[in-house]
Amino acid sequence: MPTIYDYSVIDQQGQSVSLSQYKGQVILIVNTATGCGFTPQYEGLQRLYDTYKDQGFVILDFPCNQFFGQAPGSDEEIHSFCTLKYNTSFPQFHKIDVNGRKQDPLYTFLKEQKKGRIKWNFTKFLVSRNGEVVDRFGPTAKPESFEAAIKAELAK
Repeated sequence: MPTIYDYSVIDQQGQSVSLSQYKGQVILIVNTATGCGFTPQYEGLQRLYDTYKDQGFVILDFPCNQFFGQAPGSDEEIHSFCTLKYNTSFPQFHKIDVNGRKQDPLYTFLKEQKKGRIKWNFTKFLVSRNGEVVDRFGPTAKPESFEAAIKAELAK
């Protein structure tokens, strides 16, 4: 059965990164935007990352401009905004499409595992230490609302 470790993504410098480098970690994959009503969730995401990163938790941030152009700017501009305004320190990748014919293959896989089109930015996928997609949280789900699910995966 395929896992996320079978996929590679593009980082902010345009380099291919194999997700296999995250083997053994609990991963939260999020499509984000800097001009979205949910953008303040970056604060809660960073808090989760700070709290659990030493236990093997990582957040993978994929900016997405598909929803009313709410992630304008270059990868560098998006990264600067996030680090300056929200002090984010988790990995952030190249801007991608999460729906449609140009959607990133990782998102094709994620949506096959936890059914449904991505309706908006800040949709989150929780991935176990062995690379299986175990849960999906919608854009309105604030980071603190699924902290228990992260803790449960880390305890396994």
